[in-house]
Amino acid sequence: MTELEILGQPIAERADAAANRRKILAAAAELVAAHGVTGLSMDDVAAAAGVGVGTVYRRFKDRAGLAHALLDQREHEFQERFMAGPPPLGPDASPVDRIRAFLRALIDRTDDQLDMLLYAETSAPAARFEGSYEVYHRHLSVLITQERSDVDAEYVAHLLLAPMSADLFAWQRTDQHISVERMKAGIDILIDGLARPSTAEGD
Repeated sequence: MTELEILGQPIAERADAAANRRKILAAAAELVAAHGVTGLSMDDVAAAAGVGVGTVYRRFKDRAGLAHALLDQREHEFQERFMAGPPPLGPDASPVDRIRAFLRALIDRTDDQLDMLLYAETSAPAARFEGSYEVYHRHLSVLITQERSDVDAEYVAHLLLAPMSADLFAWQRTDQHISVERMKAGIDILIDGLARPSTAEGD
């Protein structure tokens, strides 16, 4: 496996344009926190950011573009943490400790931006499996192989990511009232099984 590239690397832009982008995204994040993604209005974002509504449309085109930009911003920060941040999420920890830290952090990240992830993952068929999913899958596959060379790492990585599907996650949180702490405890059980050395049949 080669080194992973962080998605959403920022493109060089003028200082004033970069400042406007930051103001717009900060205002949008506050509005989503207060009203959810369905209450995200380009006019309201422009007013909260102190810029013209035309500036918002030029930068993000529509509400979907703005929502995806908010996700990309957090996604970039998250990927930097698990690829190059401090252990156990980042390098210099054991593979199983990194897997545990990654999935626990992903639960927090999913819960924190659940409305926008639902919006993004249901915007098109198989939208969930594009972009960051591929990065997550490759990251886990590498760590699983390092921990257990005897298992099908690529498939096990899919199994570990399956509970993070935004629609399933939302159903568990709202309809089933499953807490984040309970989710993490369940993930820990799966990881404990992964870390246990395999034994030959009949031993």
